[in-house]
Amino acid sequence: MTDSHSIFLLAAACASVVGLILLIALAKLNPFIALLISSLGLAIAAGMPLSKVVHSFEAGMGGTLGHIAIIVALGTMLGKMMAESGAANQIAYTLIRFFGEKRIPWAMAVISIIVGLPAFFQVGFVLLIPIVYTVARRTRTSLVLVGLPMLAGLSVAHGLVPPHPAVTLAVTLFKADMGKTILYALLVGIPTALIAGPIYAFLIAPHVHLPAENPMADQFSDPGSEEGLPGLGIALFTILFPVLLMMVGSWADSISAPGSIFNQALHLAGNDDMALLIGALLSFVTLGQMRGFTRDTILRFSNECLAPTAAITLLVGGGGGFGRVLQDSGVSQAIIAVALHSHISLILLVWLLAALMRLATGSATVAMSTAAGIVAPLALASPGVHPELLAIAAGAGSLIFSHLNDGGFWLVKEYFNMSVVDTLKTWSVSETIIAVVGLGFTLMLAHIL
Repeated sequence: MTDSHSIFLLAAACASVVGLILLIALAKLNPFIALLISSLGLAIAAGMPLSKVVHSFEAGMGGTLGHIAIIVALGTMLGKMMAESGAANQIAYTLIRFFGEKRIPWAMAVISIIVGLPAFFQVGFVLLIPIVYTVARRTRTSLVLVGLPMLAGLSVAHGLVPPHPAVTLAVTLFKADMGKTILYALLVGIPTALIAGPIYAFLIAPHVHLPAENPMADQFSDPGSEEGLPGLGIALFTILFPVLLMMVGSWADSISAPGSIFNQALHLAGNDDMALLIGALLSFVTLGQMRGFTRDTILRFSNECLAPTAAITLLVGGGGGFGRVLQDSGVSQAIIAVALHSHISLILLVWLLAALMRLATGSATVAMSTAAGIVAPLALASPGVHPELLAIAAGAGSLIFSHLNDGGFWLVKEYFNMSVVDTLKTWSVSETIIAVVGLGFTLMLAHIL
């Protein structure tokens, strides 16, 4: 790939992103249609065979929806039961009483890191969003002030801390020590999440004015009183049970013989989709039948909550389709070619590669695994490099500036009922803070060790 062609592809990718924003913000075009138009325009401009243009978008959309649609549906059902039974309120009241209203953003950041350790970002998101809605409503504070710390905590856990798959792959490629990687990731990740979450939320929340009506929040009713709510124990048990299953699944090979029936059963139960399915079914009992709801009422709850998720899943899939076109058009290879020409330290190189791949593809997992795969041979041949820090740097870079080609961007936008511009100002900037501050703390550790 020549330098001039690489530069052309990068320029075309930038133009497609700018055009996408203009189509949505100025032309007021439906975001899904805008995503499709921008993807097709980029594919044609990049010279992709016409027979593959639409297929590339379809493949990206299908691959994204195959996972996200199940998580959003099951997570929303569990969230609906948490809300209708009062379990979300019980947890919210407990948080408010224990931490106080002024410290709620800090509490949400810490709780989301804990929940996010075994769970994918999207899973943690759908589990915690009912609590975010309830806390914001009960304390009469901005949804941004309560929700952004939750997003930052989940993002840090997903991008920096094993056993999440991409970080674990990076640890394997760099031949890093897993225990040290987890320790260093927490040393880097906790202060990073607090800066990108509560601190940034305090700064940006006054400048973001959300609509009074939120279709997703309206799905989660508020009993309005602390009387008659389910106990805190049953509420926490129900929401954390899927998280517990995922943890058991990640430890399956340590507690059972690999390949055995029991081992396979643990892996199956610990799968994200299965864990949420079991969690949703559990909520029908603990927060449904045990609370006096009839089967017909529980069925109505589970049907009602799915309607608002249709637009969300479509937009998330559209973001995945746009990201796939960016990969198939050659933009990803162009980024790698440009980055490898720079003569910088390996920590900066792996961070830069991951950051550029994230901007191009919208996938933190793709960005991290690609960057680690490219730099690993160089790292293994370079003595004195801390492989654990390289894995963390790849994770930090893979989180930078989530934008319109990332399914997570649309998930946040729709659940928070924000405009594209406000989502960029809040979520996208918070992700960038995580990437940059995370790199800074990683370089500090490299200097100390």
